[in-house]
Amino acid sequence: MIGFLIFPEFQLLDAAGPISVFEIARRHVPHAPNVITVATRAGAVRSSSGTEMFARSLRAASSVTTLLVAGGEGVEAATRCKTTIAFIQRLAKRGVRMASVCNGAYLLAEAGLLDGRCATTHWSCTRDFTGRYPNVRLEPDQIFIRDDRVWTSAGITAGIDLALAMIAEDHGEQISRAAARQLVLYQRRGGGQSQFSTLLELKTPSGRFANLLSWVRENLDAQLTVDALAERAGLSARHFVRSFIAETGSTPTKAVERLRVEVARERVQSSGEAIERVALSTGFRDPERMRRAFIRAFGQPPQSLRRSARSA
Repeated sequence: MIGFLIFPEFQLLDAAGPISVFEIARRHVPHAPNVITVATRAGAVRSSSGTEMFARSLRAASSVTTLLVAGGEGVEAATRCKTTIAFIQRLAKRGVRMASVCNGAYLLAEAGLLDGRCATTHWSCTRDFTGRYPNVRLEPDQIFIRDDRVWTSAGITAGIDLALAMIAEDHGEQISRAAARQLVLYQRRGGGQSQFSTLLELKTPSGRFANLLSWVRENLDAQLTVDALAERAGLSARHFVRSFIAETGSTPTKAVERLRVEVARERVQSSGEAIERVALSTGFRDPERMRRAFIRAFGQPPQSLRRSARSA
């Protein structure tokens, strides 16, 4: 049985997203475990959106073999709930596979389950989390991390990626892919992929250069020189560079490299595609040029990131 632990003011998608993954997988594997939702008090539990989810009491988790802990605005109060922490510790001692979604990692850390382990959580929690739990080896730039039988994931939708990875482990990649297709997901993101998006990190990605940047991301193998981009934007090269920096906080050249690195990293980590082909199709042309860009961005070459993603 797969259990989901929720609490008042939990984030609805932290629970509903992974629950849907396990539900759909069960359509393909009838003997897959049932799913239950539990809380310290049985009945309707209010999420931060105001929508309620029904939960059974903690006693109903006696046969749970996997427990996923939701995150949300109410996580701070939940970490102070002795009943909740004792429940997590009790299931961990019993050998239950444990997981958290988003800042639900605080509950696993409070229970001592993450001491000495690699873990992740929502990027915005990095400073606070590392200050409170210095014995956890936090890796904030990850979608999800598995350290033995303890799994942690990043913000909200990353819980879906974690659940799909669990399905792959329990029932095989074919079932995981079938569930992803049913959910209309492009692909399951590997655990080692970044939480961050270049288009979101640029200062004003919704401004007048938004369409240009989206086009660049879809045409990374084109000749994306400053002159070519300026022409596409309908500006002189000098005016284009000045305006682009003012609006995005980045030079056009650096923005293009960041987009190329981001897409190349996704492909390096989520596929077995040859490094040379990734370099060619993302506009780096030369694998050595891509390797240097990866080291500037991540401190590691593509091959190292691929190995890390496969072991996640």
